[in-house]
Order: sequence, then structure tokens, then C-alpha cells
Amino acid sequence: MTEKIKEQILVIRASGVTNMFDLPRVQHEAFLRGFYELVLYLDECKAEYSRFILTGETDE
Repeated sequence: MTEKIKEQILVIRASGVTNMFDLPRVQHEAFLRGFYELVLYLDECKAEYSRFILTGETDE
């Protein structure tokens, strides 16, 4: 997970617009905000994303 993607996740989480485990909605919000890297990341790295949401840890 890049720092840019991490920041994009945190922006959406801070907005409070969705449950962060509702991946289709998170992707929709990311798309609306122009976070296209995050949209693609959520398609490719669901397990890493879930781990970050649950623990705050990344695979770096």
C-alpha cells in the first residue's frame, strides 16, 4: 500500500460517509473524489485493505 492510497483511505474514513467495509460504496466515494488509484487498489488488494482497516497495519 502506497502512502498516497493510505491517505486516500483515511480521507474517506474521516468523512464518515460510509462503512469502510462496504467496498462498493468506498470505491464509489473514491471515484467521486478522483481517487482512482484507490478504486483500482480495492479491486486488487482486498485482504491488505481489510487488514489496514482492522489493525492500522500495512504490509510495508
